[in-house]
Amino acid sequence: MKRQRAFALLTLPLVLIAAACGGDDDEATPATTDAPSESVDSPPTPTDPSDDGDAGIDVVAGEAFPAARCEANRAAGTVSYLTGFDYAATASIVEVLVADAKGYFDELCLDVDVAASFSTANYPLVAANDAQFSSSGSFSELATFASVNDADLVALAVEGRVSIDSLMVKAGFDDLESLAGTTIGVKGKLPPSIAVMLAEVGLVEGTDFDTLLLDGFNPVAHFEVEGISAVPGWKSNEPGALDRAGVPYTLYDPADYGIPGSFGLIYTNRTFLAEHPTAAEDFMRAAMRGLADAIDDPAEAAAIAVDLINGNGNPNFLSPEGEEFRWTTDARLISDTTPADTFVGVPDPDLLAAEVAAYEAVGVYGEDGAPPVEGRFDPDLVAGVYADDGSVIWPAG
Repeated sequence: MKRQRAFALLTLPLVLIAAACGGDDDEATPATTDAPSESVDSPPTPTDPSDDGDAGIDVVAGEAFPAARCEANRAAGTVSYLTGFDYAATASIVEVLVADAKGYFDELCLDVDVAASFSTANYPLVAANDAQFSSSGSFSELATFASVNDADLVALAVEGRVSIDSLMVKAGFDDLESLAGTTIGVKGKLPPSIAVMLAEVGLVEGTDFDTLLLDGFNPVAHFEVEGISAVPGWKSNEPGALDRAGVPYTLYDPADYGIPGSFGLIYTNRTFLAEHPTAAEDFMRAAMRGLADAIDDPAEAAAIAVDLINGNGNPNFLSPEGEEFRWTTDARLISDTTPADTFVGVPDPDLLAAEVAAYEAVGVYGEDGAPPVEGRFDPDLVAGVYADDGSVIWPAG
C-alpha cells in the first residue's frame, strides 16, 4: 500500500537547528535524546528467513519473487520512511518517491508509508524504531547524532561522494582570502566542508571572519542583507535560485580544494536491520531501482516530487524549476563521483573516514572529538542488490 503524508514535527522529542533541503545546508551538533537504541558494540544477531527451512529466499533476476521472502517482508508490517526536507527532488528522497509512485515497494511485498519531514528531526525517531528509514544530509551529520545520543543508526546508501555544500560570494571579492575581516551569513552554522575550505586559505571563524544567522532559506533575500560577504548553500539549490534571479556571485566548491564529503544518505536502525533483513534489503532494492530511473529521466523524477510537494501544500515554497535544477544537479554529481569499479549508493569506508577526519581537523566535533566511523554504515547491503552489470536485481513481474 502506498501512502504519503505530512509529518507533524510539533510532537518530536528533539529540537535541532534547522537547515535546508534534502537534509541540512548547515550541520548542527545534535542534542542528546533518550531514544532507546542498540549498542554499536553488541548488535543483535540478524534473523535469516532461510533458517526455517524455506528454500529459494534469494531474489533472482527475472524469476518470481520468493513466497517465503514475501512472507518475511509482510511480517515487517508498515515500514515508515521520513523524508529529509519536504518531498524535495533530492538524493535520498527522490528515489523513494519514484519507487513508491511506480509500485516498486508493492512488487516486493513491502507496505511503505512515505511522510514529509525534516532531516535533523528524524534521527531520534529512527533510533527508537518509530520510523525505519530516513534521509540524511551527510555522513558526518549522521555519525555525530549517533555518537552523541548512543543511537545505533546505520547508513545503507551513500549516494553522493562529495560535499554538496558550496560558498557563494558576493561581487566585489576577488578570492577566498579577501573574505578576511568580513561576515558570512549562515543558516544554523557554517557547514563543515566550508569551514575546512576557508581554513585551507588561513581563515578561521571567530578569528578571521564572523558569521551571522540568517532567517529562512531564500538565497536571493540573503544576498540583499547588508554587511555580509558570502552565503553557503547546496550546489543543487541556492546557485540555481540566484541564477534565475540574475544575482551575480562567485561559487567556491570545497571539492576543488580536495575536501572530502558526502550527501544523499539513506539510513535505518540496527534493530530493524537485524529483525527484518529481507525487508531492509528490499526497501533499498526498490529505492536503488527508483534512483536508476530518476538518473535516467531527471524531468520525470522532479515532476513526481513536485506533484507530492503541491499535494502537501508546498509549505516551503518550492518551485518546479527549482526542483528540476535540484535533481539534475544531484544526479550529475552522483554519476560523476561514483567510480567505475562500484555501484551507485555503495558506501566507501575510506571516503567516510576521510570526511570525518577532515572535519575533526577544524574542530567541528568540539571537545568530544570525532564520532566513530566503524559501525555507522553497512558496506555490503546495497552492493548486494546489484548484478555484475550494474543493474538492480529485480524479480519477474
